[in-house]
Amino acid sequence: MIFNVLTIFPAMFPGPLGCSVTGTALLKDLWTLNVFDIRSYADKNHENAKASVDDRPYGGGPGMVLRADVLGRCVDDVLAAHPGTKLVYTSPRGAKFNQDIARQTIDFDNITLLCGRFEGIDERVVSYYNFSELSIGDYVLTGGELAAMVVIDSCVRLLPGVVGNAESLEYESMSGGLEYPHYTRPATWRSLSVPDVLLSGHHGEIEQWRREAAKEITKQRRPDLFRET
Repeated sequence: MIFNVLTIFPAMFPGPLGCSVTGTALLKDLWTLNVFDIRSYADKNHENAKASVDDRPYGGGPGMVLRADVLGRCVDDVLAAHPGTKLVYTSPRGAKFNQDIARQTIDFDNITLLCGRFEGIDERVVSYYNFSELSIGDYVLTGGELAAMVVIDSCVRLLPGVVGNAESLEYESMSGGLEYPHYTRPATWRSLSVPDVLLSGHHGEIEQWRREAAKEITKQRRPDLFRET
């Protein structure tokens, strides 16, 4: 699977994606990361461009907006090299990213993630290229790079061979709620003990305990998810 990232800060990548299982998978060529530096597409010869990737918004207002002409040249290059790539713009107004969308996303062999900055990007780029928009939550970041990393991490770990324990992915794919609590050694820590059932060796009882614990946690902390399960 190929991910193309369009950003004005290419040094941010691979960043944390180069660590742990995603980093190992990257070294094994289980997925590919291509980073396009938007700044390299600024027109240094245009008298009004001044080699800038952004400009003041029409109609006034605070901040700056990434220019359509600069972004257009960058996207055109991506499309020339990767025809048919799925175009995604990380934006706080986008559809909220979740596990279901992650599973749908890996159906595509090639994904292009455009990372916004400042006040955002010229709207004409979104409409001209028919970008999908994704948000990772109801808050504002300084740029779309961290959101792109979240999307990539969530998708890459679903690819075959990336996560060593396939059982973990199977559980996640079947569960619509939050996970059950986890415990490991020591059995007692600061007078707090691991639930007896987890030490019993009775796998059926352990599975039942985990299902009930997951259900209760989901009901308490994410009732919206509990209603869907």
